[in-house]
Order: sequence, then C-alpha cells, then structure tokens
Amino acid sequence: MEAFEQLALIWAGVLVAVWAAKHTRLTPVLYYLAVGAILVNAGLLPETPHEFIRGFAEIGILLIMFAIGFEEQANNFIASMRRSWGIALFGAIAPFAAAYAVTWYFWQNFAVALMAGLAMTATAVSLTMVALKAEGLAASPPATRIMTSAVLDDIGSLALVAIMVPIAKGGDFPGAVDLLIMIGKVVVFFSIVTVLGNWVFPHDSKSWVARIPGLRYFNMRGILRFEKGEYAVLILLLLAMVTGLTAHAFGFHPAVGAYMAGLIIREEYFDYDDTRDLAAYRDVKRLVDNVAFSWIGPVFFVLLGAHLIFTWETFVAVIPQTVILTVALFVSQVASAALAARYTGGLAFAGSMLVGFGMLGRAELAFVVLDIAYVQNRILPEETFYALMFSCFWLNVAVPLTIRWWKPYYQKEVGFGTT
Repeated sequence: MEAFEQLALIWAGVLVAVWAAKHTRLTPVLYYLAVGAILVNAGLLPETPHEFIRGFAEIGILLIMFAIGFEEQANNFIASMRRSWGIALFGAIAPFAAAYAVTWYFWQNFAVALMAGLAMTATAVSLTMVALKAEGLAASPPATRIMTSAVLDDIGSLALVAIMVPIAKGGDFPGAVDLLIMIGKVVVFFSIVTVLGNWVFPHDSKSWVARIPGLRYFNMRGILRFEKGEYAVLILLLLAMVTGLTAHAFGFHPAVGAYMAGLIIREEYFDYDDTRDLAAYRDVKRLVDNVAFSWIGPVFFVLLGAHLIFTWETFVAVIPQTVILTVALFVSQVASAALAARYTGGLAFAGSMLVGFGMLGRAELAFVVLDIAYVQNRILPEETFYALMFSCFWLNVAVPLTIRWWKPYYQKEVGFGTT
C-alpha cells in the first residue's frame, strides 16, 4: 500500500497547488515543484519514491509533451512563421548563450553549461497565454507572435536535446563520424514523423499514398473512427507511446517523440461525418489535457520538486549563481525577443516589449530537460540544478508582473492606431 499512500499524498498536494496557482495567477507547475520540495523535506515523501510512482511520473512526461504538441497544432502557426522566425531564433540564442556563459563561469564544465543552455531555451507558452488572457490580450498580435515563436523554440530545443544529450553524457565532443551519425539519426527520425504527418495520416482515396499497397485504408481519420470514436483518446495515447518508443530506439528521449506525435495531429481528423463539427476534437482534447495536466502529468513535477532536498548550506551557496543567472536570462531574453519582434516581426515598440516580457517564462519543457540532465543522466551537479530551478521560478513570477505593468503602454500604443 506504500505506493498508493504516496500517490494519494501527491494528488492532495496537486489540488493545493492548483488552488494556490488560481489565487496568485502563476503557473501551477511552480506549485507542483514546491509541493514536492515541501513533502520530501517534511519527511512525508521518501527521497527515493516507490518504483510505481516513478513509472507513473515517466508516463506523465510523455503525456505532458504529447498534450503540449496537441495544443500547439502545426497548421495554426505556419501562417505567422514569416513574422515570428526572428523572435524564435534570436529569442532562443540569447538565453542559451546567457545560461551557457554563466554556468561555464561558475562550474567550468562544457556538459553542464550545454545542458543549462538547452534547459533555458524554450519558452513556457502556457504561462504567458494565461497571463495575457487575464489582461485581455490573448488575441493581440504580440500574443500570436509569442505563440508561434514558442512552438518553433520548442521544436528546435527538442531537436538540440536529441543531439546534445549523448554529447553531454560522453563528456567529450564527438568526432566527425559520430557527429554525422547523431545528426543522421535526427534527420531520419524527423523525416519519418514529417512523412507520417504530411502524407500518410491525412491522405484520402485520391492521394498518391492511397496507391501504396497496405496504405489505402490507413489514415488517421479512419483510425479515430474506430467504434464511432469511443476509443479516440486511447488511440492517441498509444500513438504518443509508440512514437516515444521510436524516438528512444533512435537514441532520443521518448518525450521528443511524444511531442512530435501531438504536433502532427490535426483538428480535421476528428471530423468524422464531414460536417466540420469539431465537437469530437474538443471532447478528445479536453480528456487528453485532463489526463496530462490534472492527474498524471503533475506527478512528474511533484517528483522533480522532491529532488530539492533543502539544506541551509546549499541554499546559501547558490544565491550568487541564482541572482546572476536570473538577471542575465531576464535581460537577454527581453532584449533579444523585443528587438526581433520590432525588426523582423513588424511590431511597434510597446508591442515588441510585450513579446519580450511574454517570452520570459520557463516551465514544462525546461523542467523536462532538467529532469533528463539531473535526474536521469546526472550531468548537472546539485548546485547547478538548484540554481536553474530557482531561476526558472523567478522568471515565471516575472511574466504576469511585467505583462500587467506593461499593459497600459501597449494599450496606449494600440489606441494611437499602431500594432
């Protein structure tokens, strides 16, 4: 019964975290981490959780990443890519460089600096969109730029994680042949996903894919119609698992595959009767989000927070690193994203600054990378892990505060007819 007792305690903590997040308008992820840290330091959770709980959390990683990809919908951001590529590129390079430089300065280790940079690259779009929605700005042009840029950053971050984790684990930069093999694996895997997403899954009877033996009746809409769509959620979760296992077979983290599986699922696959009624899509998405973000996924974050075993010495020791890292990430992220939004995204000054503030958040993907680097592979030392976690906390706190503070300036700019 030990595993059930731990799970019941974690779920009770999740409810407390959700309540706290609602009343502070911060992402629940921060409170999930805090719950894990409080429970383990109070002796209510063991430092080494039950094997069942650890497996439950690993499933949570896959579901979270699948749900994030499912939320982002590849078709929805393609139209705004032309104005968002610069925000994604420069808004990722700058925080990567800042995190790499600071961690290299303090720890003088290539692998540690590399993983710290990768963890700090991707933006927590969910936190930003919640903050923008609370201020009535969710449909604004800056919100669209942020959403598209965050999707591109997530894809790029996952590709880099797939390539760089083996390098970081080995400690030495690989030779040309080994590097080509790693890049080749990435290209092959993403090519497989691209073929499935663009030609195999969406094809109809007139498609060239339909003329390939064995694929005539294989398309995602037809598969989701199985038993009148009653098993659509199970089919999607199976797809996430299989794609995650495929990614693992190529040497990548399964979360990479799960994310890509979610990204290539389209709304029209749920239009079972060709009526353009997407009620089925909304129902399935609600169920997937419920599984991923309400009762399985949070276990992953609680257990990650449970790795924060507080000692006064460790806390005091990482204060300088945390302060410098947080300031460096804040300045580099806001400046790079705002400048890119101004000169490549077509936004005026106030809108560009809003994009910069909106790109500050670090949540799901950052913590997945930290889990890979610290918990699974022990690439990061304890002090670096703590500094990065604390920095993520303060950056996430800054998102709603800066957006709320900057909102009047943006509204004034829009009021004068400039977007």
